[in-house]
Amino acid sequence: MTEERNLDLFADPPPAPPAPRVWTVSQVNKAVRLLLEETLPQLWLAGEVANFNRHRSGHCYFTLKDRSAQIRCVMFRREARNLPTDPEEGMTLRVFGGLTLYEARGSYQLVVSRLEAEDADGMWKLAFERLRKRLDAEGLTDRARKRPLPAYPRTVGVVTSPTSAALRDIIAVTARRAPWVRLLVRGTGVQGPGSGSGIADAIGIVAARDVDVVIVARGGGSMEDLWGFNEEPVARAVAECPVPVVSGVGHETDVTICDLVADRRAATPSAAAEAVAPDGRALAERLGGFGHRLGRALAGQARSRRWRLDRARDDLFGHARGVVSAYGLRVDEGAVDLSEAMKRRIGREKARLAEAAAAMEARSPIATLARGYAVPLDTDGRLLRAVGDFPPAREFRLRVVDGNVPCTVTAPPTPAP
Repeated sequence: MTEERNLDLFADPPPAPPAPRVWTVSQVNKAVRLLLEETLPQLWLAGEVANFNRHRSGHCYFTLKDRSAQIRCVMFRREARNLPTDPEEGMTLRVFGGLTLYEARGSYQLVVSRLEAEDADGMWKLAFERLRKRLDAEGLTDRARKRPLPAYPRTVGVVTSPTSAALRDIIAVTARRAPWVRLLVRGTGVQGPGSGSGIADAIGIVAARDVDVVIVARGGGSMEDLWGFNEEPVARAVAECPVPVVSGVGHETDVTICDLVADRRAATPSAAAEAVAPDGRALAERLGGFGHRLGRALAGQARSRRWRLDRARDDLFGHARGVVSAYGLRVDEGAVDLSEAMKRRIGREKARLAEAAAAMEARSPIATLARGYAVPLDTDGRLLRAVGDFPPAREFRLRVVDGNVPCTVTAPPTPAP
């Protein structure tokens, strides 16, 4: 026994136990993340939303909770941009996604790829009501601002998908009712992300052309399919359109923001075309009736105007006769007065003329000559006044009362003493 013990002293010692593995925090969190992602499939989760926050990066962070627990959720920008609006605090949601662990903080969360309200259209309805209330407050849905449609448009602008049945219906209805109406079509996407901006741009482009009215249309679909027509840019474009807008979106039961802001809502694209294009047959019948009515009205107007013209002619002639008679009497009276005045004027002028003639006669050289005087004049008719004007042999004449006497100076004149 002692010998065996001594032999044990020379045996190999038993192996030491292995050293424990030391994990880093990152390794643990990564392992847990992989365990969560590989073990639990993607799932639907229901709960009340709390602290919903849309970060400036576009990611959405929120919490889902029930009476006794809560879980953090994240919806990344790519999926979040498809949300029509942000949910309200305390709203019951259904989300679809997968569980993972955010390694940097060691907290697990649900990465949401789809978010719905209890009602499948709940989020869309919430976004619809929020925008509607804002537009109501601005007066854009007020009936008082609705404009009447032109009775006989020449050019109609159409905003819809260029390959849609809605466009074919509009073309067919317009060709049947009013083939003279010109359609100016601006094609655009009417469903999916970015469709709202495309529709708004198309409305602005068509409105800038020479159109009388604009139709915005598409066929039926779910609320999500029609959502492009519920976006704010479309509402603003319709409200700012310089010509009336008819909205023919979806079926009769579908109501969009475009319908509420437009000047006229039509149940379908075909109804929108009927609202815009006048009925050619009814118009032709109406015009035919107008022809008969116009003929009768013109005949009545002609009779009335002829009677009024005859009446005016009789009144004018009667008045003219009275005026002519009155003026004739005044002319006769004026002629008598004028004759008497002229006689008096002639008498006065004769008297004045006689006085002037007598005065002139008294001062006349002829009167002097009649008293026995004579006036010597040279051959040019100049008066000879002095002795020096009579040189010998000069010829001159004496002007006497009844004529001229030729004379010649035979001897030098003798000056007066």
